[in-house]
Amino acid sequence: MSDTRFSKALIYMLMGSAIILALSLGVRHAFGLYLVPMSHEFGWGHNVFSLAIAMQNLIWGAVQPITGAFADKYGSKIVVAVGGALYALGLLLMAVSSTGWLLNLSAGLILGLALSATSFPILLSAVGRAAHPSKRSLAMGIASAAGSFGQFIMLPTTLLLLQNLGWKGALVVSAILMTLLIPLAWTLKAPMYTDPNAATTKPQPALTFKQILVIAKNHKPFWFLSLGFFVCGFQVVFIGIHLPGYLIDHGFNATTGTIFLALVGLFNIVGTYTAGWLGGQYSKPHLLMWLYGLRGLAIIAFLLLPLSTWTIYGFGVIMGLLWLSTVPLTNGIVANMFGVKYLTMLSGIVFFTHQVGSFLGGWLGGLNHDLTGNYNAIWMFSIALSAFGVWVHFFVNEQAVVHD
Repeated sequence: MSDTRFSKALIYMLMGSAIILALSLGVRHAFGLYLVPMSHEFGWGHNVFSLAIAMQNLIWGAVQPITGAFADKYGSKIVVAVGGALYALGLLLMAVSSTGWLLNLSAGLILGLALSATSFPILLSAVGRAAHPSKRSLAMGIASAAGSFGQFIMLPTTLLLLQNLGWKGALVVSAILMTLLIPLAWTLKAPMYTDPNAATTKPQPALTFKQILVIAKNHKPFWFLSLGFFVCGFQVVFIGIHLPGYLIDHGFNATTGTIFLALVGLFNIVGTYTAGWLGGQYSKPHLLMWLYGLRGLAIIAFLLLPLSTWTIYGFGVIMGLLWLSTVPLTNGIVANMFGVKYLTMLSGIVFFTHQVGSFLGGWLGGLNHDLTGNYNAIWMFSIALSAFGVWVHFFVNEQAVVHD
């Protein structure tokens, strides 16, 4: 068998990673559907729910390097299993959250910790370590696409649960689903890929954890890449959390917003897979420049065109193609720069900046709405950030700083 083919162990890992990401990110992407019913029931402004989700993203990002370091040392399966248990606990507690502080504890703290153990940095790093370098970007793209499929399935499913069981019942059912992550974690046991020719070459001295951190700290392209991921986080969380409310403000019902987010999830399957494949053929930084630039143009077109179901759904299709396509490319660049031994931890550092952007996109969207009654300032800032995302990737390259 060719070294560049996926091994049987990697195929099992891809299948397990796909289901884990589909469940974890599918439930997470549906949180925006809870904003209006929970806010109405308890008399909250949009800012209360938005702050809890913003805290979730910030905590997720802040602990991601630590969670990643644990995964690098003890294995991804233990981390994912613990994350699945925390996810179920957080959703159950969210179902009984009637105050802002309880919502921050459940949806913010506990679910933030859970997502740090069950999302892209952990799963993609495990896949990246097991894949042949020439197929690494494609393997990450396949795993990333699964998270989008979960969004496509879980959004209409959550809407049906909300309509038939109410928001509390929907959260309880979601919690039961999250317990499946615990047994699925044991699919993450494919060994790290090793070059069969390594025995004939002079071995390189292994770098310690501290040494790799020092190298990353002094590598400017690594930090420019991180700044680009800040843009991604701000845009996807602002749109994911606040677009349904934005549409309700303009006279559309909850179903329209749900279909929009489902279209994002459906077409992101195509986008992430294609980005992963293209990342193995072309410059990843150049591809990221195109992605961020096209996002900005799509937002401008959405705001300028008359708002109708067709322009909303068209925006959903375009944003879906561009939504998480940044993830396999960004993680692939980190792997090319530093190798895969400490990939989970280093990807977690980059992801932290993504989550700082997510915090600001979620929180400022709600704050702006409560203060002005609209989202105009945040839309303008999102467009400016797209231009910033294009600019910073001029300074990113894939040159290896540390070899596998």
